[in-house]
Amino acid sequence: MDIFSKLVAGFIALILMMLYPLYQSTVRHDNQIQTVVHQTVTEFVDAVRTKGYISPEMYLQFNKKLGETGNVYDVTLEHMHKKYNPVYSDPANPATFQNSFDTYYEGHYTEEIMKVLFPETNIPADNDSRKYKLALNDFITVSVKNKNRTMSTIMQDFILVGNSGDVPKIYMNYGGMVLNEDY
Repeated sequence: MDIFSKLVAGFIALILMMLYPLYQSTVRHDNQIQTVVHQTVTEFVDAVRTKGYISPEMYLQFNKKLGETGNVYDVTLEHMHKKYNPVYSDPANPATFQNSFDTYYEGHYTEEIMKVLFPETNIPADNDSRKYKLALNDFITVSVKNKNRTMSTIMQDFILVGNSGDVPKIYMNYGGMVLNEDY
């Protein structure tokens, strides 16, 4: 019995000496991918904020850089367009203008933005009508999260003999105010 317990202990030690370093390397790999995703999203959003538009080329380049990480991502875009509404004491009478405006934001989201960038018609990619234009003082936000399971998630589930589900391991949310209208 003593030999059997030594063999089991040796086997467990061998597995731990192999699995734990492998798991740590996959966690580091995910951290490096998170850094690349952070840089890519920041670059894209800052370019949009500076230029005041999204072109099909900009969006495709952004997706290409994300794809180079080897993961599949869910990308959501949110454009909040600033609107002004004049305040009247009687909305039917223009003479009752109160010399003030209500400010609110109108939301435009991924699906609507994609219809402008990639329309059903055969318009060349460099055509100005395929640029999604934003106005000064609007807000743009981009959220990216992985859809697939990363290697560290797979290793964690293997070691813990479980299933962590579809919890995103790589997530980035970044946005800001549009600073320029360069179109």
